[in-house]
Amino acid sequence: MTFDGFPEAALDFYDDLEVDNTKSFWEAHRAVYETAVKAPMVALTAALADEFGDAKIFRPYRDVRFSKDKTPYKTHQGAFVGVAPATGFYVQVGAPGVRTGVGFYEASPARLASFRDAIVHDRHGSELERIVADLTAAGWVIGGDTLKTSPRGYDADHPRIELLRHKSLTLGRHHGFEPYVHTAELLDHVRADWRAGRRFVDWVLDHVKA
Repeated sequence: MTFDGFPEAALDFYDDLEVDNTKSFWEAHRAVYETAVKAPMVALTAALADEFGDAKIFRPYRDVRFSKDKTPYKTHQGAFVGVAPATGFYVQVGAPGVRTGVGFYEASPARLASFRDAIVHDRHGSELERIVADLTAAGWVIGGDTLKTSPRGYDADHPRIELLRHKSLTLGRHHGFEPYVHTAELLDHVRADWRAGRRFVDWVLDHVKA
């Protein structure tokens, strides 16, 4: 299947789902999800697979077992290419449009310790600083879960303390409602973003122990 962009019906579907997140709405509009959301996402990730690897297309259902929010469906469709534990490339479509990203999304205690050890390393930590600075200067947004205080065992005055506070670290780029999200041109934008973000992914692969 050729990727031709996400139709406007995909964004409209999620606009409506945010208002009526019920099984009855979902069942009545399942065909829209399958044709306007899921099928294009499968085609998009398939077109990128030769370069980046096979993607996981996330299920549309929320896990509500331990959540106060019992709405049953996710209000976006995401896909993820994992290259290490919880690390890789991401793309998403939802009511706010399309966004892409790369990330180190979560970690075991041992992996998080390895991540922080790499940050405090003079050469490796400085390299990560440059990567993050270059991407944010180009319009990427840094995200992830962070501590409000300094992690135990690290100096609050460390020059990279903001990075050290991260329990996960993501870098994302928003494409929103740009006209090209509805065309095949979106493929080029996602590919370009993932290529740019590969610097961060490679840094994690090189310096964070699995």
